[in-house]
Amino acid sequence: MTLTFSAVPLFGAASVVAVKSRASGPGAAVLLFLFGFFTAGTGAYEPIHDLVASFADFLASFD
Repeated sequence: MTLTFSAVPLFGAASVVAVKSRASGPGAAVLLFLFGFFTAGTGAYEPIHDLVASFADFLASFD
């Protein structure tokens, strides 16, 4: 069974947790960048979306 969902709510929830816990580090910075990026949908959408999609495919291949 395949489950699909939008990245915006996922990164949004994780961003709220990172901000509330006052996490400051490279992981939190990447998380907040991805949330803002997917929310705004800028012109750089394709390369960053492809990178995130390939990483998700990589993680899914560990079945």
